[in-house]
Amino acid sequence: MPKDNILLITTDQQRFDTVNAWGNRSIFTPHLNYMAAMGISYTNCYASCPICMPSRTTIMTGRQGFESGVITNANHQVFMQACTDDRSTLPAVLTDAGYQTCAKGKMHFEPARAHYGFEHMRLPLDYMREYDKKQPQSRPKVHGIGECEMEPVISTVDVKDSVTTWIADEAIDFLETRDDTRPFFLWTSFTKPHPPFDPCRDFWDLYENIPLPAPVTGDWSESIEKTPQGFLAGAYENTNMHLFGDAQKQASRRAYYACITQVDYQLGRIFGALREHDLFKNTWIVFTSDHGEMLGDHHMSQKNLFFEGSAHVPLLIVPPAGRGIAHNLIVDAPTDLADIYPTILAMAGLSSPVPVSGKNLLAPEALSYDRLFFGNSLNKNFCVMEKKIKLVYSAVGDHTLLFDLNTDPMEQRDLSSDPAWASEKSRLFALLLEHTAAHTPEALEESGYFSTEPAPRFPGDMPGRWFGFHYKDYTVDTFH
Repeated sequence: MPKDNILLITTDQQRFDTVNAWGNRSIFTPHLNYMAAMGISYTNCYASCPICMPSRTTIMTGRQGFESGVITNANHQVFMQACTDDRSTLPAVLTDAGYQTCAKGKMHFEPARAHYGFEHMRLPLDYMREYDKKQPQSRPKVHGIGECEMEPVISTVDVKDSVTTWIADEAIDFLETRDDTRPFFLWTSFTKPHPPFDPCRDFWDLYENIPLPAPVTGDWSESIEKTPQGFLAGAYENTNMHLFGDAQKQASRRAYYACITQVDYQLGRIFGALREHDLFKNTWIVFTSDHGEMLGDHHMSQKNLFFEGSAHVPLLIVPPAGRGIAHNLIVDAPTDLADIYPTILAMAGLSSPVPVSGKNLLAPEALSYDRLFFGNSLNKNFCVMEKKIKLVYSAVGDHTLLFDLNTDPMEQRDLSSDPAWASEKSRLFALLLEHTAAHTPEALEESGYFSTEPAPRFPGDMPGRWFGFHYKDYTVDTFH
């Protein structure tokens, strides 16, 4: 029997609550809505290290950052090369099984042109190189806003010339020119809504009269001054959002939503190509994001953190049409980006050649409500969660917070000082220390406690600041 095709679609920095079908009545996502209607919504998926390279390494290998050692954007090359050498990366396994494997869009590999098992790859760097030759007709990204800045700005090109459209064009080109004697694995990886928040004007205008949800705060984050400053360190380093007024924060959210909608509308073109080539009947479609975006919640921005805005991401799976697999399902059991690797292999009728922590989401036994979630980001931010009781810890400032997501889904009530929760806090903290000692002992002192550092002083006291400035460095795959 011929093997199924697999289309993996990812966005960059898209938080979980940006899907209209999942309850956000301020955002336009008609094609994510289509996926929800035709497939399965995994509404509690998390990134165990909510940063670009670690999450992409997890998708590629089925191993979480604390297992691979990849917990920053600076150290994945050795591990990825080893996984390529033993042919255990996702595209390597599929290529060896006879699949045509192709990556279109942002991979954020190091070095940028490493294929790590893919047969073919086209990156945003190729988009930039193409448009260098088209000046002065179109000049992308000459607005001056960097790859981390949160200030909204309008794209300097029309929709047809945007990197979002280019990635969709590349995906469609593959679907139209592939070797149709082999099944395919296509990873279509959009760069947005990662900053710069620079939608084309058409999509900015869509949100002109639509009220947007305001950032949330809690009893522990009533003001930026009173918020535990260690959790704000990344925002202070990379953005100016702590200086924004309320209207400015909403303008950033408008641009962020517009970038998501611009991606979503391109999904309509890709789905159209699938229909026209009669591929819905034998193609699995998976959609997720590498991590979220705090977007002003609790006065924070960017990722790296284990709060809901940063670590909680969308995950949708659409099975081939006509297989009798139930659709329009919601699964709220906890899942992880590590699950994508074994799940995609199962779609291809394969199993992992190496032990992985991820679970095949198509197997009912994988969806256990008792599943623990551990996270480690930069050896500075840590998390443990069980049955939606979440403890987050920052070694920057030695801060601990405790939340019950069952009754407090946006982390607005800190239970860490509540006597009724003291025992649960101690239990989870002990688990976190034990887990860290087993996997990343370098994050601990000889005493067995976390190695801490002082929190920044309010407001925005960081020794270095990096706004993601890039002009023409085509050796790194970080043009968004």
